[in-house]
Amino acid sequence: MQARSRATVDALVEATARILVLEGFEKASTNRIAEIAGVSVGSLYQYFPSKEALVAAVIDRHNEEIMGIVRAALTEVADLPIDKAVRRLVTVAIEAHRIDPKLHRVLAEQIPRTGQLKDVEAFNREVHTLVRAYLESRRKEMRKIDPGLATFICVSAIEAVAHNTVLNQAEMLSEKMVRTLVDETTRMVVGYLR
Repeated sequence: MQARSRATVDALVEATARILVLEGFEKASTNRIAEIAGVSVGSLYQYFPSKEALVAAVIDRHNEEIMGIVRAALTEVADLPIDKAVRRLVTVAIEAHRIDPKLHRVLAEQIPRTGQLKDVEAFNREVHTLVRAYLESRRKEMRKIDPGLATFICVSAIEAVAHNTVLNQAEMLSEKMVRTLVDETTRMVVGYLR
């Protein structure tokens, strides 16, 4: 039974994501979601009390996917010098935001209304903790600067570039454009730290 209910939940979350992207939040009724997922509305309500709960599940899944990539990258760069580490993190931030840019755009609009902000905040805290630990370990390569402030500025700058890249039609970016964005963002962040 466990495997079947897992599959049903996955199908419902996947269907919700698809409808959000193709038709928008307003059109994503529980009936429509159940229909696309190939399950009865009754089954949907066994797992999710509302459409908002389904959107919340989509947000969770998307964040987990991105967080997995970010965690791996931060582990990877632990022993790298600042310029290489920053380049890797900028690249990963942009890649992570490009996983499903249309979904990312829709969710950016939906997060406030689903009350998922606390999960996003937990995710941000984890990123800050990991980046700060890295910067603390690289103190000798940096100018004298408060590590908390440095973390906030670096994460905010990288996040803003990655996020705005995606909000502004990431699908249309050539690989060359992405490389240029990575180069310039790296130069900005490294210049700030040193």
